[in-house]
Amino acid sequence: MSATPSTRCVLPAEWAPHAATWLTWPGIAEDWGGKHAAVCRAWVAIARALRGGERVRLVVDPAISPQTIESAFDGDLKGVDIVPMVTDDVWIRDYGPLFVDCEDGSCRRWAVSWDFNAWGRKYPDWAKDAAVSERAARHVDVPNVEPGIVLEGGAVEVDGEGSLLATERSVVDPARNPELDRTAMESALARWLGARRIIWLGGMLEGDDTDGHIDTLTRFVKPALVVTSIAADRRDPNRGFLEKNRELLRTSQDASGRRLEVVDLPLPEPVVLGGRRLPASYANFYIGNHVVLVPQYRSSGDARALGILKDLFPERNVVGIDCVEILQGGGALHCLTLQQPL
Repeated sequence: MSATPSTRCVLPAEWAPHAATWLTWPGIAEDWGGKHAAVCRAWVAIARALRGGERVRLVVDPAISPQTIESAFDGDLKGVDIVPMVTDDVWIRDYGPLFVDCEDGSCRRWAVSWDFNAWGRKYPDWAKDAAVSERAARHVDVPNVEPGIVLEGGAVEVDGEGSLLATERSVVDPARNPELDRTAMESALARWLGARRIIWLGGMLEGDDTDGHIDTLTRFVKPALVVTSIAADRRDPNRGFLEKNRELLRTSQDASGRRLEVVDLPLPEPVVLGGRRLPASYANFYIGNHVVLVPQYRSSGDARALGILKDLFPERNVVGIDCVEILQGGGALHCLTLQQPL
């Protein structure tokens, strides 16, 4: 960290124009339960869908040969920049930098590099991932600031106008920041992300090891308009807390005092692996410059989710990406993408 911005920063909304989207190539085959080839095909599909509207910065372990990546893309890497960097995992949303706007005389764009400790020390290896944020900022020549606080990118959702959504469980956590209470975290979110109003939601999907990241639950699609996950099946264990979240959202206002409009986004049918339900959610979509990538789970609800999001994003091409194999790693499309604003 060479300096600190002198004014409060603001995290742009995901629908704001991007310079690029960052991805981390799934190089460790053992992480994917014999489905590594299918997972790699999904990454290629994601990159191809995005690169027509923005650059794709693909983080690749230097131990992986260039020929391996070229072969995966059938020799066509147009629009894809390879960034050599070692990592522990693929979920760059959570360990990468959050690029913010700061009305600072010396530099408007900054990278906020939060600390990362594998979602509250749930996994033993995170040192490589924790180093990515600063290195990514240096790669694109953006000044970097380190608040010294653990926070994952998937734990926060913003409208770019001062409104922020989060679940308290995944942000105010003694396994992440034992010395910081909710008031301290609210101050940090205001200082570094521009949060003037924080709406705290509750709960976590079955099988979610992030402690309830907001990007599986509720998302802004434009100012004062959110989609929120619901469980149509009355027997679904997720139903109770999702309904409470929906009711809280319906009575909430954004940072500008506007009442939120809330659109239901039903969960897919349960996706189960090895007797464990995985945190499948259509809310884990990603907004690119020209596309919206929507996870698909080979579920009867896939088409309905695409239809809901097509209605909400008429100016973008809404594309479904099969995420069944990806989900066994614990996340989906939003978890593995990271926008770099223009």
